[in-house]
Amino acid sequence: MKLFRFGAHEQEKPGVISFDDTRLDVSAFGEDYDEKFFATDGTTRLAEWLQHNSTFCPEVPAETRLGACVARPSKIVCIGLNYAKHAAESGAQPPAEPVVFFKATSALCGPNDQVIIPRNSVKTDWEVELAVVIGKRTSYVEESEAMDYVAGYALHNDYSERAFQLEMGGQWVKGKSNDTFAPLGPYLVTADEIPEPHNLRLWLSLNGEMVQDSNTSDMIFYIPKIISYLSQFMTLLPGDVISTGTPSGVGLGMKPPKYLQPNDVVELGIEGLGTQKQEAIAWKAL
Repeated sequence: MKLFRFGAHEQEKPGVISFDDTRLDVSAFGEDYDEKFFATDGTTRLAEWLQHNSTFCPEVPAETRLGACVARPSKIVCIGLNYAKHAAESGAQPPAEPVVFFKATSALCGPNDQVIIPRNSVKTDWEVELAVVIGKRTSYVEESEAMDYVAGYALHNDYSERAFQLEMGGQWVKGKSNDTFAPLGPYLVTADEIPEPHNLRLWLSLNGEMVQDSNTSDMIFYIPKIISYLSQFMTLLPGDVISTGTPSGVGLGMKPPKYLQPNDVVELGIEGLGTQKQEAIAWKAL
């Protein structure tokens, strides 16, 4: 299944991509794609509900805004330096253990929303990433069982303000959590539709120029390792998002470095998970 959310910001409704690629409004199902939905095997229940109700579901117009494909999760956990070439372009050695940081859930936005360059920012950067959505509560899970806890996958752009991240005390979360810094979607694709998540092309272009073009096979730590590792230190809850790192081609690694300017257009995609498009705008006071 492909699940999406649509409508005005913070007023999104649930939707499903049908077998013929029609976008269906499944608001009548009565649940959003949140922790409770995933914890109660919502994807199976929704599939069963659709067998009897899909013909009554309104179609979502193509021009309708898409929101983040998961309703506010308990946490967004990110893995840094998880592609060897990206570690090298960042001037770092490949890590011996996953590099873990958090991203504020308030950074979540739709896949085609504008990205806001924060106030006082001079180094806003892009990062195409494969996001994993957790389907069941877990802690201390073994690698051999970790994939059983995956609900599905989504495309994530892990925007980063490098000065905030690296030059102001070295606290990554500060450079990762600005509003609009976590476009997620366009949809969540359930795990059964992505049998090999470690062999997916992922790419990102800036103003039409391809700057990131790689494959998830280049990850240093694969998904079972990441889930198992994280579960040693925190309980992973249904709906939690784990972003698995970005390949080379970020602005920080260019010579000279290159960062987002107002009116820049970022487009990105992952094989089987759809595409995103964001226009950069400058922060403005309300």
